[in-house]
Amino acid sequence: MNKVIFTFLLLTNIVFSQQKNRIETYHYGQSGMELIAKSKKEMVIISTHNAKMNIREEIARKVYDLYAENKLVNNTKIIIAGNHANVTGKCVIRKKDNLIAVDFYYEIVEWENGLTEVYSNHVS
Repeated sequence: MNKVIFTFLLLTNIVFSQQKNRIETYHYGQSGMELIAKSKKEMVIISTHNAKMNIREEIARKVYDLYAENKLVNNTKIIIAGNHANVTGKCVIRKKDNLIAVDFYYEIVEWENGLTEVYSNHVS
């Protein structure tokens, strides 16, 4: 009986120890316009850079929502909480007349499975 309990505890420990957070770098991401919102007063273009394909539209929508609520500050880092990942990035806002360009640059993507991806433009 003691051997069974010991084996069970050992196997449980091994299984859970392999689920530790991993940190990886990525060098290629999607860049481009994701969202265009037009009103009578202005047109807002949301662009993402170095984005992960499967979350880029959701994150762009959340960036726009923050802009619409006046919660974005130019040239600052922010964390966007998505359904499957939290994204840390830099937000740059450019204005010219009634055109506003909001560029969001992905820096860190923290996935719900424990994987953390850090963008690096240096290819090894």
